[in-house]
Amino acid sequence: MNNALLIPLFFLLTLAVLYAGTINGPDEAAAQRGLTIIPEPVHVVVGQGTFVLSPATRIVIDPKDEHQKDVATYLVGQLERATGYRVKIVEGSLPPQVLVISFGSTDDEELGEEGYSIDVGREQVSLRAKARAGFFYAVQTFLQLLPPQAFSARAVEHVKWTLPCVSIKDYPRFRWRGMHLDVSRHFFPAEFIKTYIDMLARHKMNVFHWHLTDDQGWRVEIKKYPKLAEVAAWRVDREHQEWNTRDPQREGEMPTYGGFYTQAEIKDIVRYAAERNITIVPEIEMPAHTTALLAAYPQYSCTGGPFTVPPGGVWPITDIFCAGNDSTFSFLEDVLTEVMELFPGTFIHIGGDEADKKEWKVCQKCQGRIRNENLKDEAELQSYFVKRIEKFLNSHNRRLIGWDEILEGGLAPNAAVMSWRGTEGGIDAARQGHDVVMTPGSHCYFNSYQGREELEPVAGGGYLPLKKVYEYEPVPAELTLQEATHILGAQGCLWTEYVLTPNHAQYMTLPRMAALAEVVWSPSEARDWSDFTKRIEHQMNRYEAAGYTYAKSVYNVSISTSVDSVKKQLNVALACEVSDPVIHYRLDGKDPTTSSPRYTMPFVINKTAAIRAGAFRNGMLLGKISEQRVYVHKASFKHVKLEYPYEKYTAGGEYGLTNGLRGSTSFADGNWQGYHQHDVVATVDLGKETSVSKISTCFLENTVSWIFLPVAVEFSVSRDGTAFERVAKFEEPVPSSNRPPQIRTVCHTLDNMRVRYIRVFAQNVGLCPEWHIGAGDKAWVFVDEIIVE
Repeated sequence: MNNALLIPLFFLLTLAVLYAGTINGPDEAAAQRGLTIIPEPVHVVVGQGTFVLSPATRIVIDPKDEHQKDVATYLVGQLERATGYRVKIVEGSLPPQVLVISFGSTDDEELGEEGYSIDVGREQVSLRAKARAGFFYAVQTFLQLLPPQAFSARAVEHVKWTLPCVSIKDYPRFRWRGMHLDVSRHFFPAEFIKTYIDMLARHKMNVFHWHLTDDQGWRVEIKKYPKLAEVAAWRVDREHQEWNTRDPQREGEMPTYGGFYTQAEIKDIVRYAAERNITIVPEIEMPAHTTALLAAYPQYSCTGGPFTVPPGGVWPITDIFCAGNDSTFSFLEDVLTEVMELFPGTFIHIGGDEADKKEWKVCQKCQGRIRNENLKDEAELQSYFVKRIEKFLNSHNRRLIGWDEILEGGLAPNAAVMSWRGTEGGIDAARQGHDVVMTPGSHCYFNSYQGREELEPVAGGGYLPLKKVYEYEPVPAELTLQEATHILGAQGCLWTEYVLTPNHAQYMTLPRMAALAEVVWSPSEARDWSDFTKRIEHQMNRYEAAGYTYAKSVYNVSISTSVDSVKKQLNVALACEVSDPVIHYRLDGKDPTTSSPRYTMPFVINKTAAIRAGAFRNGMLLGKISEQRVYVHKASFKHVKLEYPYEKYTAGGEYGLTNGLRGSTSFADGNWQGYHQHDVVATVDLGKETSVSKISTCFLENTVSWIFLPVAVEFSVSRDGTAFERVAKFEEPVPSSNRPPQIRTVCHTLDNMRVRYIRVFAQNVGLCPEWHIGAGDKAWVFVDEIIVE
């Protein structure tokens, strides 16, 4: 190697293969493999031929640069695990008869701290960056250029370790590319936290938001307050019960579920993350979501307790720090001091969300604080609380970040906002000149189902398929160019009320993390869903090699209907998120095989059918078999007149109540029509007088999502559309507590009555009841297909 390459402008980390002859033609496997890099690089030019990695590979570094040694050591470990090659690190230069891969610095300002370039030729590979982060991401791309077995945790034999010739220039779009993990609702061991960090690193994510405290558990050791580990970290075991229906701790019961991270474990994890260019942002919840802490130190509450650590979502939880007590702030400053000693990053997340201020309204100390500080109300008291904590953090050269509720009552001067309740909070904060991280639940909450609920492990409700994540745009269109500079980036969140194990956590995040990674790294104009679906299949091969548990929901077939109002027929369409597989289906409720009818275009059904469909490739079923019962009845595709409009949840729109589809227990499955505080008054016109023997419809209850069964349901019929006769009435008491999601079918039998019009009236409960966490908020009624027989 020419020593002239080691000029001051370029510090080199060199990976070399002893020369064994030039490769004259492209490796067939590499050519077939193509480029499948995720996230998609900024600039790519594909060349001809390949570069071969062999046992004779050497890594050459500049001994004066510690960053080179760090990156080289990381790469050695990755290659040894997968290939079995113990690649040696050499300081200095190699003889001239070698093929060279060099890591060197660059003065390309466009790359920034995290960008890099790679040039793979038949005889030389060059990787360049301005800083350690760029070198680390160059290595991640380098590994993705190898076969997927490069991510294996053990040596794989009979693999030709080749890289295709290519030139890449790459750098991130956003500086905050994050993933969140809630370890309070369910505790995850330290070794899995490292695995989770590896998952982030392999997707070029650079922020790990560690949700360490909440009502159901405190997870960080604080030396000055040992009861946080002894008491607040443990709760009674109710893992056999549904999260939102768990019984509180009874007198005499011993808490046995939980755990915490020692300070030594946290320091080790922080170091491990830093080696992978990941900053950990710890979240210490305040002023609410504090019941676990108050179980250990009740003197910092408004009531004085006693408290026990809730075993689940035992709503409503009104426990809150006393904002009128100065000792509360002294306590929190002590805790945050130890937290800052553990986490060297700039940001400290203080939560700030879902603070029920009921106790503040009756607390003499809190009311005294409002008067003494000339505050308007309890919302401004929360603002006072946040600003006081921010001032303390700022004095230690740290920045406060919190959920978008910290906007209420006035935002702290230097605070950053994490926008989760849609985009409005982020827009408001950016317009005020505050930095923002976008994480709206609609696109970034990975605790939602990613496929049909009946085909997925239990989740927290909602529906967030891979494509919806990929389509997310973090910069709201409402912002000006200047305001948009405050959007730091975006992150995915995994809340773990229903996620009990590391394998389940991986399943909920993969492959959706890959989609979000491309959103926050790649240029928006480079995003291409069709191309991404091809690359994500290769990414799944990498997950497989790494031993990760991941979802294959993209292969599950969706079954939808559409109404042809002219031909008066019901069309059925089948599709899956990945376009290449062949879909086979049956209409008799039996599982399809490759000999079943092949789907090519929408088809018509004229009688009720139990459709089952699956995606196949090379004769193998890729995902799971999807099933949807499609009802054909006397009201099918008939017009429905609504007295009040539905909101957000359309069930397909105009024919949503007569399109043949019934809903599941997932309110976001697309088959429910939602009415926000309004009653349902739906009149079906059968077109002519018809003999009717039965009317039925279904309603969804999911109280934790503000969805209640109607308190009354009436069926009425008419021949002329003017004079209606009520033929049935049903009443439902308002529940006294949360219940698991359920579907209630309401039906009535008629004696072949001849009618033309059928009216369904369902009375909304109106407002959430007093016991509900959303007491006084507008309630929903969800209705699906009106079936007439």
